[in-house]
Amino acid sequence: MISQTVEAISSFLWGWPMIILLFGTHIFLTIRLRFPQRYVGKAIKLSVTPDKGSKGDVSQFGALATSLAATIGTGNIIGVATAVALGGPGAVLWCWLTGVLGMSTKYAEGLLAVKFRQVQPSGQMIGGPMYALEKGLGMKWLGVLFCVFTVLASFGIGNTVQSNAISTLMLDSFGVPAWITGIVMALLVALVIVFGVKGIARVCSALVPVMALLYTLGCIYILFLNHSVLPDAIRLICNSAFTAKAAGGGFAGTTVMMACRYGIARGLFSNESGLGSAPIVAAAAKTRNPVRQALVSSTGTFWDTVVICALTGLVLVSSIIANPEISASDGGTLTSKAFSTIPYIGRPLLTVGIITFAFSTIIGWSYYSEKAMEYLCQKRWVKLLFRIVWVVLIFCGAVANLALVWNLADIMNALMAVPNLVSLLLLSGVCVTLTRKYLWDGSVDDSDS
Repeated sequence: MISQTVEAISSFLWGWPMIILLFGTHIFLTIRLRFPQRYVGKAIKLSVTPDKGSKGDVSQFGALATSLAATIGTGNIIGVATAVALGGPGAVLWCWLTGVLGMSTKYAEGLLAVKFRQVQPSGQMIGGPMYALEKGLGMKWLGVLFCVFTVLASFGIGNTVQSNAISTLMLDSFGVPAWITGIVMALLVALVIVFGVKGIARVCSALVPVMALLYTLGCIYILFLNHSVLPDAIRLICNSAFTAKAAGGGFAGTTVMMACRYGIARGLFSNESGLGSAPIVAAAAKTRNPVRQALVSSTGTFWDTVVICALTGLVLVSSIIANPEISASDGGTLTSKAFSTIPYIGRPLLTVGIITFAFSTIIGWSYYSEKAMEYLCQKRWVKLLFRIVWVVLIFCGAVANLALVWNLADIMNALMAVPNLVSLLLLSGVCVTLTRKYLWDGSVDDSDS
């Protein structure tokens, strides 16, 4: 009964209320900030250009890589497959549109994170929605709630469910017992997080580009195999997003509302734009003004959803059209069947990709949750205790059954998004002022005053 109640609450929160709130915020900020998506080329250039002499703990690319490590994961692979299974091929277009519009929200999050960040006694930078709420709006109580929900969510979506996914794959694919996988993962994560944000950023800067490149190359190869049906797949995705006709060809009949709901929901869950997690690491970036990091942060949603989720969607839809024996009804195995069309290395590549994605998510979320915990209590022993608990939970997650934890984590994710969206909407005027000063007037390379 408890499990069913939690699942019902999770389904409600991640249903139309959250979709309308998040997608509405995306649209509002896109219009008010005059479509910051048009600066994506400049943003990508800034992300790989060191901002020498600026204040911060890690490079802008290191902050971006850590953010991507926490967002690029099972949502890009299994999440998109589930959207196609439940919402039909049209869900891919809605997922993609969520990423395009979500870039403006990720931009605003990064801007406010740098604007309201502060220096700790240790000399490290710290920031995020909690500081925007406290310093920008005088609503510390809402910042506290955000941090409580962030910590609780991290134990689920950022830790135990990821380690469980890894241990399950290792057992099914390579026969490795769950307890061995749990011990190895716990030790590896402990070695990374002991060095703090700099260690996390170094690992993510090396890991994220490699894993994203391998997965992208696999998608491109499958699209090459399916090149003859690729135009049909694109037409089917576009038509199904706005029409209620049965798609056929292995797809169940779906409505426009179903395509819209599942496409937007999975897109939002994948790129985390509006969730409030990415700004925590954006605040640690070495940047001379808030707009530079805001632009870099927006590329996280671009790579996560506009590129990787779109490639995944095209792979799935084209594979179903090219191979009618592949059913779209089971999102859990849909991606696996699509990648099995790559001779010999298809499924191992997908397995290694999911394992790597999940591991990087654990590392990225360890930083988010640790900073949220520091906001609640700055005692050094609390920080040490938190790291110990984090590592122990990795092992627990690897050997446990986590159906209930998944739904609890989903609820906490929805609840942590609400305070962040409050700060984005109420401080949108600050975003406009700084954007006008540094971006619209062409002085983004100027030092912050």
